[in-house]
Amino acid sequence: MPPTLASLVHHSALKLTVRASEDHLDVPVRWVHASELADPVPYMEGGELLLITALKLDAEDAKAMRRYVKRLVGAGVVGLGFAVGVNYDEIPEALVATAQEEGLPLLEVPRRTPFIAISKAVSAAIAADQYRSVTAGFAAQRELTRQALTDGPEGLLTALAAQVDGWAALYDASGAVVATAPEWAGRRAARLTADVERLRDRPAPASSVVGGPDNEDRVELHTLGTGRRPRAALAVGTAAALGTAERYAVHSAIALLTLTTERSRSLQAAQERIGAAVLRMLLAGQPDHARAVAGDLFGGLLDAPFRIVVGESADGAALDALAEVVESAAARSGEAVLVVPEGPERLVVLAVDDGAAVEACGEHAATLEAERATSATGERTGDEDDLVVGLSAPAGPIAAAAAYKQAEQALSVARRRGRVLVEHEQLAAGSVLPLLADDAVRAFADGLLRPLSEHDATGRGDLVASLRAWLSRHGQWDAAAADLGVHRHTLRYRMRRVEEILGRSLDDPDVRMELWLALKATAAAE
Repeated sequence: MPPTLASLVHHSALKLTVRASEDHLDVPVRWVHASELADPVPYMEGGELLLITALKLDAEDAKAMRRYVKRLVGAGVVGLGFAVGVNYDEIPEALVATAQEEGLPLLEVPRRTPFIAISKAVSAAIAADQYRSVTAGFAAQRELTRQALTDGPEGLLTALAAQVDGWAALYDASGAVVATAPEWAGRRAARLTADVERLRDRPAPASSVVGGPDNEDRVELHTLGTGRRPRAALAVGTAAALGTAERYAVHSAIALLTLTTERSRSLQAAQERIGAAVLRMLLAGQPDHARAVAGDLFGGLLDAPFRIVVGESADGAALDALAEVVESAAARSGEAVLVVPEGPERLVVLAVDDGAAVEACGEHAATLEAERATSATGERTGDEDDLVVGLSAPAGPIAAAAAYKQAEQALSVARRRGRVLVEHEQLAAGSVLPLLADDAVRAFADGLLRPLSEHDATGRGDLVASLRAWLSRHGQWDAAAADLGVHRHTLRYRMRRVEEILGRSLDDPDVRMELWLALKATAAAE
């Protein structure tokens, strides 16, 4: 520990005597400064032991000493050393009384003790304390390294908590708690998730301090990783600010955990390459080969019902966020997940059906939908950067290619509807009519029905309405004529005119289907 006034008083060579405020001697001494100025405060930083001979002070003036001592206390001076036998044979009572009142330790320095001896003693004690701290720091670094190599991040956190006499926690990129030491710190660490998320948004490397004297502990947060986006975060909780040795231990832990995360990133890149090969084999109808290549890497993912998620965005950050969401959810629940980037604008995910990753994907999409709904316009901007996601129905390895096609179809519908995510099962359960809300379909409908509309515009009949009524009644003349309020012979004449104008036969079911869809598409656009 650093030198204190008490340690100087007990220094046998200095022969210092306490004359006032003996109960305040346990304060650390940062430095020793000698000054005969009437006001040395502008030259103080706080924590100093000030040495004087009172050459320019009237130490017997009670008012002057009260002002002088108050100024020193206000500047953070921790002690006053008064040399006797120079200007005063003993310390004046005015100074002793004031120092006692203000709680400023007053030390009598005998004439045979030079000020330089006190400075050397403090300097030597500070150097010894720094050496002990550095030595302890190196010892902590060795212990942390050993624990990291033998027991991984969990062992490192345990060693770090012991070194700082507090607790430590590791968070993943999403802000979720990965590990804590000791175990009782888990609840405390979980309450800091919001602080970790705010820290993650700052340029790396970043750190912050939360808590303090009024809270249960003081917590330092540090991002981990060398890239633009942090890969993880470290929290260190202690009862007080860290000392030099503890600071060495924290910095060593940050370096070791950063190496671990960077190594994990390299392993993750290799895993992505294997995952891409496994996905290609599944889509090629080779599930047995895919299992052989995957081995135990993806657990039982290839043997259970899974879903395929296809996401697209011109914004790489949006795809990174989607990957982070599903990977973090899978990691927290112990699920296997396969995440494969397909170029810079597409991401494919193979996840357990009804698992945490699929659920997290849906929640992420719902959050984005809500953000878009509350935007200034309440609509999508139309930018190609917007994330769109398609989700297949549950499938097995043999049907992987079909599931991939389902996800692509759902993604296409999501893009046309301005949605973030669409499930393929929703398409089968819904209506085909919303799919007609497409510019190409509307253009086809307008082109097909235009000759009839132009005919009606001349006032020579109402062929479009008659065609709609006839088709809605499945070609039943009497019912359709009644709906229109005309004779059935009139309706027959109109349908012959429709055939003549379009050059198509209404006896052909394909023609009737196309005309009906064209009428629906036109009605939807109105």
